[in-house]
Amino acid sequence: MPVILDNYNKITKKATAKNATLVVVTKTKPISDVEELITLGHKDFGENYVQELLEKEAALPKDIHWHFIGHLQSNKVKMIAAFVYLIHGVDSIKLLQEINKQAIKINRIIPCLLQVHIAQEETKFGFDFVELKDALAELAKAPLSNVQIKGLMGMASLSDDQNVIRKEFDYLSSLFNKHKEKQGWDTLSMGMSSDYELALEYGSTMLRVGSLILHSRVFNN
Repeated sequence: MPVILDNYNKITKKATAKNATLVVVTKTKPISDVEELITLGHKDFGENYVQELLEKEAALPKDIHWHFIGHLQSNKVKMIAAFVYLIHGVDSIKLLQEINKQAIKINRIIPCLLQVHIAQEETKFGFDFVELKDALAELAKAPLSNVQIKGLMGMASLSDDQNVIRKEFDYLSSLFNKHKEKQGWDTLSMGMSSDYELALEYGSTMLRVGSLILHSRVFNN
């Protein structure tokens, strides 16, 4: 049984208590894992890779909420535009414009989150404070008809120092609260397996949890 049921129930209970959505990260996991979670009544799943997402979407029920949580390349937007429930990692106006372009073609409004770089690692993507401010100003001047910005997303540092993570979540939460009323935002996506409890403390409305819920796959040589 790939689903760690005790953890799933515990995290679901904590998320529900804070009115947060649990997105189970199923990247690299087989379709059977997703099917097992579906039998438990779960509907929100996160994928990092477009090809893997396409394979799972084709094989599974159509009422699933597929969240794209990886770094999305502009040339692959059209492949998921018709069904993606929420795109978490939008880190440029160029990408937003491409999402809007593809959404117009299929007469759909695609919900998105703006990714903010809050971690110490330079390898992580996202807007910094100035870039976010500039992006919001540009969107105010030239709104995109078929994109709905729902809020912000961020990934904390890979650190054992909880004070570091607290500062990063506090920063992202303050940015979200500063803009949410004016922008009409309702989603703050932060918190993964290692830090979801801290994320809930700082107002996360959406968790992205994988390894605590699904066993690692064992490959035979």
